[in-house]
Amino acid sequence: MAGGAVRDLLMGIKPSDIDFATNATPEKMKELFLREGIRMLNKNGEEHGTITCRIDDKENFEITTLRHHHNYFRIDTVCDGRRAKIEFTTNWQLDANRRDLTVNSLFLDLDGTVIDYFGGIKDLEKRQIVFVGDANQRIQEDYLRILRYFRFYGRLAIDGEMHDKATLDAIISNRNGLKDISGERIWMELKKICVGRLGGAVLTTMLKRCNLASLLGLPENADTVYFCKLHKRYYPKIEAMTLLSSLFTEMGQIEIFHKRCKLSYAEKTLTEFILEHRDEARKNVNSILFFKNILLVEERLHKFTRKKIQTSREKVIELAKYAMVDDELINELSIWEMPTFPIGGIDLMHNNISPGPHVKQILDHLFQIWIESEWMMSKEELLKHINDIEWNDKKTRVGCKRKLSSDTT
Repeated sequence: MAGGAVRDLLMGIKPSDIDFATNATPEKMKELFLREGIRMLNKNGEEHGTITCRIDDKENFEITTLRHHHNYFRIDTVCDGRRAKIEFTTNWQLDANRRDLTVNSLFLDLDGTVIDYFGGIKDLEKRQIVFVGDANQRIQEDYLRILRYFRFYGRLAIDGEMHDKATLDAIISNRNGLKDISGERIWMELKKICVGRLGGAVLTTMLKRCNLASLLGLPENADTVYFCKLHKRYYPKIEAMTLLSSLFTEMGQIEIFHKRCKLSYAEKTLTEFILEHRDEARKNVNSILFFKNILLVEERLHKFTRKKIQTSREKVIELAKYAMVDDELINELSIWEMPTFPIGGIDLMHNNISPGPHVKQILDHLFQIWIESEWMMSKEELLKHINDIEWNDKKTRVGCKRKLSSDTT
């Protein structure tokens, strides 16, 4: 067993992923697995030395041939700061030496012996995060290790600000290497940092002490104070983008961040939604009616949108968290059974309103009246307000009023 699974076991945590290492080449592994009738899955990882097996048709395991970064029997020969081109070795210590952090360089033998070449056990006991060997060299092999350092610091450290100065100096010296790391890889690490145990303190160090903001697509003058308040109150039950929304002061900054980190549709729209409504949300922090009305509006908007990856309720609850609404109100919002707007297009047709763009305008008007009545007005009461509409288009106005007047005579 290798890497993070060993680390987690030593901490008393059940590993979520279990990886194995071996001195057998991929060709040798395939030969062994075929002989034993063990099913092998996709071959995408073969060139990197990884074979994926499915055991008892229940669980998948990755087994990887030992690797290294210097001239030794089939070893990693090229490192460009992003990912190394893979070659193999038979030496366990050399494989441990290529790993990023001491706490991730541990092996567990079949007899239960922990193999520790670089003091990972001691670092775990001290809850400190240390690069294997020379920090500059490890970072230059893959600049994403800068973010991996912060992620594991946030997960394992006791104090959010007790970083080793030499380690931060190495990060600062090599930070520009992050420019060449893909947005997808950046975001995969960054969102884990944000929602991690020490997310607020760690992000503050990253942005203020190490000046990583622009390299991550974040505003250079971002204030992390509100981020820290949100994190402290809602960890671990808050979305990364809800936290990061506190760093943006305008919509254009979301576009810059999206361009850098390649956000999903749901992540981007959640952030835009929070920025659009956060000022009013803070003013109405004690009004459950305000948040229920926003939920009804969002739910109605989704009916006209093809993409509904994230529910309206989830978005509004994240907005409520951003505004630091009391937990009781958030709980009420999460279980509230939404009333149904009693009017649809068919009801307007029954009242002699012909199809066309004006139908939506009428429905929007009646929906707003229904909201203002606190969802109490009936269909019959609402239909009486059709004549309230002030049409933008003269032709539409004349046509609709003619139909409306014929219906009321």
